Amino acid sequence: MIKTMSFSPIKSSTIFVKSCKQLIPIAFGSLFLLSTSCNSLPKNTKNLEEVTKSLDLPVAIKPGGNSWIVNNLEQNHKVISDAGIRDWKDSDDIIRTYFKTEETGDLNVGLSLKVPAGTSTLKITVGDVSKTIEVANANFETVEAGTFKIEEPGYHFVELQGVNKSGDSFAEINDVLVGGAATEGDITYVKEDFYWGRRGPSVHLNYAVPEKKDILWFYNEITVPEKEDVIGTYYMANGFGEGYFGIQVNSPTERRILFSVWSPYETQDPKSIPEEYKIILLGKGEGVTTGEFGNEGSGGQSYKVFNWKAGKTYRFLLKGEPSENNSTDYTAYFYDAETEEWNLIAGFRRPHTSTYLKRPHSFLENFRTEMGPVSRMAHYGNQWIMDTNGEWHELTKAKFTADATARKGSRDDYAGGVKGNTFFMKNCGFFDEMTTVDTFHERTANGVQPQIDFTSLEKL
Repeated sequence: MIKTMSFSPIKSSTIFVKSCKQLIPIAFGSLFLLSTSCNSLPKNTKNLEEVTKSLDLPVAIKPGGNSWIVNNLEQNHKVISDAGIRDWKDSDDIIRTYFKTEETGDLNVGLSLKVPAGTSTLKITVGDVSKTIEVANANFETVEAGTFKIEEPGYHFVELQGVNKSGDSFAEINDVLVGGAATEGDITYVKEDFYWGRRGPSVHLNYAVPEKKDILWFYNEITVPEKEDVIGTYYMANGFGEGYFGIQVNSPTERRILFSVWSPYETQDPKSIPEEYKIILLGKGEGVTTGEFGNEGSGGQSYKVFNWKAGKTYRFLLKGEPSENNSTDYTAYFYDAETEEWNLIAGFRRPHTSTYLKRPHSFLENFRTEMGPVSRMAHYGNQWIMDTNGEWHELTKAKFTADATARKGSRDDYAGGVKGNTFFMKNCGFFDEMTTVDTFHERTANGVQPQIDFTSLEKL
């Protein structure tokens, strides 16, 4: 059962027939017609065509990949899953379902829902317009919420909030349904791979390097602006063909410097790696924790809990060179801006590999699904490499790329490019700025090579 609160229902005993100048009530059970002015139609009553016509709702957006409790992100996993919205009990929860349109105009909104017990009142908001509906259907049905206006193309959301309920929960929702003129062009939302869709698109900068140069050292800097240090973000500075090195926000109280090297044995379970393919720890710095990692490839991992701060610039230095028995050694150093010292993070040996550093790159990713509706960004600046002849080369050109979530059109909230003498990357948060994938960008050169006393660096 649904009752739309924005107008009163027309009594079933009367049908209003509207012409251009007359409104003629026809009373059932009688034989009279009464002419009246069109202006005499009660303001809270709609004509027959408007009342009986069902809304066109052809697009079903799954909450599992597109909805969040935006005012209580930590509770998302309790209410929103691949199945939809379940166990929704808190009237303070504000649930938003995101999608992007390329057209404007009318937006029809409905819900595929049921109420497990009793009756519930729900508020549906699009933009600055809200409508309230009462629902009591015990089985899943399509419930119409009404028509709203989309004034600009781009990202939008349908917002749900429970007003009151007589049962234990407000409703179970399988789909947020939309249609109308605003959806006639392309409409972007997550249709599959909900885990990755909820994490949002990852973005990368692949630095152009001089040809025929063996890279021994890779230097980079990261500045995370204030309020852009979002929980669940990995700001990766020094990526290479076999691993990555950067900083992350793990929780409200913990931040880390993270350096990892993949094993040449492809598996998601580090315990299944044969002994001859395991990453070997050569040494680690003070306060550094080392171990293995899995799930996104497997290998050796090191991290140091370190309270890095937004607004400060941090420096990263990575070495990679061939070693004994067809192996390669990788060593990572982090520059503490407060103590003005280079700190050893760790050194790893990768077997079945003989190479100098390849594919220097950086990336930005969100690794917590509940943080998918929050944007974050960072500046990546002053990239340099040193070749095996001891010559520094500044890297001022980069190719901007993105992961499968972006490439297949699940989400368009990603950007990257140049701001003066630094590159930048930004992702998540359903913003409308978007940078074309696989485009090249060139920053202003600084022209001053890093001043590093290599003899003072801690040895393995």
